[in-house]
Amino acid sequence: MSWCLETATTRYVVDLAPDSAGPVLQDWTGGEPAPWLPERIASFLSEADRIPSEYSALGTRQVRGAELIVEHPDGVVGARLVWPEDEVAFTDDGLRSVLTARAFDTSGRVTVDLVVETSRAHDVVSKHAVITNVGSEPCSLTRAFSPAWHLPVAGPVRVGILAGHWSREFTPSTIVLPAGEVSIGSRQGITSHDYSPVVAVTADSATEGPAWGVALAYSGSWRLLIDVPPFRSRTRVAGGGEDETCVILLEPGESFTTPTTLGVHAPDGVSGLRGRWHTYQRTVLARSMDIAVRPIVYNSWYATTFDVRIDHQLDLADSAAALGVEVFVVDDGWFSGRDDDRGGLGDWWPDARKFPDGLDPLISGVLDRGMRFGIWVEPEAVNPRSLLFEAHPDWVYRAGDRPLVTVRNQYVLDFGRTEVVEWAKGWLRALLADTRITYLKWDMNRPVTDGGRPGDPHGREWSVQHARGYLDVMRMIREEFPHVTVEACSGGGGRIDAAVLAVSDVVWPSDETGPRDRLAIQHGFLSAYGPHVMSSWVTDEPDRLDTEPASLAFRFLVAMAGVLGIGGDLGSWTPQQRALAAELVARYRDIRETVHTGRVETHGVPSDPVYAVEYGTAAQTVLLVYGRAHRPDKVTVRPRTLRAGARYRHGEQIVTAEDLSAGLTVGFALAPDADLVVLDLVD
Repeated sequence: MSWCLETATTRYVVDLAPDSAGPVLQDWTGGEPAPWLPERIASFLSEADRIPSEYSALGTRQVRGAELIVEHPDGVVGARLVWPEDEVAFTDDGLRSVLTARAFDTSGRVTVDLVVETSRAHDVVSKHAVITNVGSEPCSLTRAFSPAWHLPVAGPVRVGILAGHWSREFTPSTIVLPAGEVSIGSRQGITSHDYSPVVAVTADSATEGPAWGVALAYSGSWRLLIDVPPFRSRTRVAGGGEDETCVILLEPGESFTTPTTLGVHAPDGVSGLRGRWHTYQRTVLARSMDIAVRPIVYNSWYATTFDVRIDHQLDLADSAAALGVEVFVVDDGWFSGRDDDRGGLGDWWPDARKFPDGLDPLISGVLDRGMRFGIWVEPEAVNPRSLLFEAHPDWVYRAGDRPLVTVRNQYVLDFGRTEVVEWAKGWLRALLADTRITYLKWDMNRPVTDGGRPGDPHGREWSVQHARGYLDVMRMIREEFPHVTVEACSGGGGRIDAAVLAVSDVVWPSDETGPRDRLAIQHGFLSAYGPHVMSSWVTDEPDRLDTEPASLAFRFLVAMAGVLGIGGDLGSWTPQQRALAAELVARYRDIRETVHTGRVETHGVPSDPVYAVEYGTAAQTVLLVYGRAHRPDKVTVRPRTLRAGARYRHGEQIVTAEDLSAGLTVGFALAPDADLVVLDLVD
């Protein structure tokens, strides 16, 4: 018996293995399902080790990796899972397919509920599992991964990851794995700058073949594991919450739901994964594709740092409004005791010295200038020098009598505590009760150190609890204050994953705003995440790594590749710079819908003499072109998103897609190092 779960262009076919061995992947290619057979090489492998099981436990599998490890009070480790056929259910309403299956441990201690879902609106397959303690004693889950993916590709495989560090996030890297295991993850309590929880897997061959992508929708400590067994026909990708320190304690009757894991198949190769991820994020994760929830922002941080004064802010607001900015955001430095990074975090009310009449004069001034008002917060952090820490020193993560660890002169609040989460909700409700605040930037600027709660039986679940508490507060903001645009940030790209995209409108990929370095970051970002969530600013900041000079137009085109923002010190800009900025903001308005919703294609890499990012919809194709000093005199780019036989307006000319088959000449009329090409469909 098998079940076919259809996506927009592919199918995910699940079969039942004999002898109640459970659901297995039969086919994930988009073609006709091939008959499912277990691995033929059986020596030293149990039957359970030979099958591409959707979910397995140590104690069921004996050799291969397993998703679940359970420890019982009597010293027994693992679970022997059986999957009765009558515990499998399948529904398909013509748009959405759902397969559910329940497994029982033969000892009667745990059950596992597997859920697999697809939609014909996109190509992403979604899976999670629910582990329940049905016994009479507590048990511990030392590993509770999400359901696995058995990809139909044998070693050597090519694994694509996004790696980096602060200010260098989302750098594409490739690992060729003939056999063995490789894992990436985070122990920081957040998604982390080091690795993004998404991988791309293909066969390591001279010609690009089909590709598979796997991602975790999870915002705590995590791990993804890619396992290429020697001389086998499938590669296993598994993962979920971090399993080195996290232990889930289940009392009798309690359940744990694993993070959702997402998979996508692209018959057209790695480049095809990008558009499929973007479609899923736009159709499922985004609450709306309306430009109102991703406006053009001015943020005052680089112009003021902690020196926030009403008169200066309003001077900046005058300049921002003249450029066509839609939201003015006051960053760090507005709240009580915040003159530097050593004090104030936790005391979330306006500093009486800076705002003797509260925020009203500033908010009113911004609104009078025709813009919305936004504000920066960091709810998970507290400074030692704050009234909050003085009142609640027990609210921060600590490990017994060890000295507290400060990073950036701050501690992290334990969002696994109900009272901390309720405190955060309370002051955020009070702040946003002024409905004129319609933009919120949530930051988080350090990893969790000494996570846990010594003496609490559930203390080793801290990373799960923290992520749950964070998402709980974020959902509260969305549900109670739907008029507020939420920008998610964690020292740049330290917390970006599908779970965050489901509760925010835009994300801040990096604190690096030097234009050429930022372009490299955005190149990697766009391989897995859509431009409609990619907040990017024009600033005056220099590059740290790629120090070739860049024009102001180049800086703007980097920021126009996603959700445009401006963060430069407008008071220091010349009249000519402001005039160019106003012109480019206006041009961005004309292409914004295409940038946010169009199919994304990249031409080359940012280190090339010429690099371009292309966006295409049914009505328009846009190319943002970036050049270097040693670029050729004549530059041509071949657009990939044009409709065959269609006519397009290019400046004063009318051209067809076929006219441009040999390439579009880029004149670099905007600046010697940057140009904007717009092709509008002619009715």
